[in-house]
Amino acid sequence: MAATSHPVVILRPSGRFTRLNLGDVWEYRDLLYFLVWRDIKVRYKQTALGAAWAVLQPLLTMVAFSVFFGKLAKVPSNGIPYPVFTFAALLPWQLFSYSMTEAGNSLIGSQNLITKIYFPRLVIPIAAVLGGLPDFAISFAVLLVLMAIYGIAPTLAVLTIPLFILLAVATALAAGLWLSALNVKYRDVRYTIPFLAQFWLFLTPVAYPSSLIPEKWRVLFGLNPMAGVVEGFRWALLGQKEAPGLMLIVSIAIVAVLLVSGIYYFRRLEATFADTI
Repeated sequence: MAATSHPVVILRPSGRFTRLNLGDVWEYRDLLYFLVWRDIKVRYKQTALGAAWAVLQPLLTMVAFSVFFGKLAKVPSNGIPYPVFTFAALLPWQLFSYSMTEAGNSLIGSQNLITKIYFPRLVIPIAAVLGGLPDFAISFAVLLVLMAIYGIAPTLAVLTIPLFILLAVATALAAGLWLSALNVKYRDVRYTIPFLAQFWLFLTPVAYPSSLIPEKWRVLFGLNPMAGVVEGFRWALLGQKEAPGLMLIVSIAIVAVLLVSGIYYFRRLEATFADTI
């Protein structure tokens, strides 16, 4: 009988220059799928409301913003009903905030898996980021209903929505890679992640339009990548005449730098995760 052949994986040190080896993630795509599915099932296991939490969180936040910022503070909304204006911004923001937080803590939460078998550790934060997409899809359906109630019809710009979703996911992954790698080395990083998300929210035009920012500072405002995502999302969905323009270009450039540097830093520390964690 012919001997059964088994795949052999040879692990070598990366040497002086760290290789990204992104093809490893594709080879372990089955593991990525099961990790995403595991996160989704664990999130709603033994919950009374289940997937309704995906709607309640942005919906209740929208109500609070509408009362305090829309009614009391009279924050402008560029001629759009304030509930729709803020809910459209909360969807990409909630996707980013949840994904960044989960990715930042993903390696610590998977330490038993990391210390037992070999696989590209990059799969873990990617799975944590992708796990937020089902909630986003549910909330997006609610936003379409809300737009119909207020009589807001999307334009052809709505076809660009997948690009802004991709940009939000890339931003969350970029931040999550840095935070997850640092979290293994410095455990107090996990305490700073909620504060970072809250502080980042006030720097992002969720409850207010970017038009409140003086024109000369608007490009610098794009250094916050979520500013370009949120404004682009509103433009694509709500039919605003003014596109994000240069601010969006700056945001895309910042995301690209953060993502490439985050992958490189993550890969550089990857060999020490099992020993440090």
